[in-house]
Amino acid sequence: YNQIYIFLILHYILFYSEGIIGGREAVPHSRPYMASIQVQEGENMKHECGGFVVADQWVMTAVHCLPNGRKVVLGVHSLSEPEDEKQTFDILELHNNPTFSASNYDNDIALIKLDRPFNASEAVRAVEYLRAGGTNPDTDAEVETAGWGSLNNLGSRPDKLQEVVVEVVRPTRCSRGDYFGRKFTSNMICAHKGDSGGPLLYNGVAVGITSNGGMKCGQIRKPGIYTIISHYTDGNTTYKA
Repeated sequence: YNQIYIFLILHYILFYSEGIIGGREAVPHSRPYMASIQVQEGENMKHECGGFVVADQWVMTAVHCLPNGRKVVLGVHSLSEPEDEKQTFDILELHNNPTFSASNYDNDIALIKLDRPFNASEAVRAVEYLRAGGTNPDTDAEVETAGWGSLNNLGSRPDKLQEVVVEVVRPTRCSRGDYFGRKFTSNMICAHKGDSGGPLLYNGVAVGITSNGGMKCGQIRKPGIYTIISHYTDGNTTYKA
């Protein structure tokens, strides 16, 4: 019986994990563009998804993160501890990509307009994002992601911001039938791990949004999926809904 139990636990660990696995705690406020999208849970706010600041009143995230009733918190390192750097915002406008597909998370990109501009500081600042025509990372390129997603394969979530370096997976591998098959599209980058809505960064520039394609991230045979930002921008505008 014990052997069967151990086998089931190992099976769960190997195949049903998601989040920032194998990473480390970030230096506090070293990623000042990070946003925590939170929802009310009783008397407290609970982290639901990540996002990232792209302009003085705008946060980019994933469509699948955003039912109503969310708030956006910037300047966060610890979700639970009081921090002078934190700034909390209501959502004034929400611009979901109208071609988002709930079946495979294609076109999983959204823009949030905050209810006011943020106060820029060392802890709150926009990140550069890749415009149309920019160069996306190739297969095996090292990219970074960060967030408050699961720390381990059993789903325990961190209190403090985590970061991890991962490698881009070949698109032909991710479109195989034993990976994502036809659900994988040309609007997606395949890599490992991530906190939904958070950024994928290449040389310090945001190139993707953690989407996961409707699948749990961290699975051995199924890497995470990221929306390619440059497919939804031009040289002057942040994303056309």
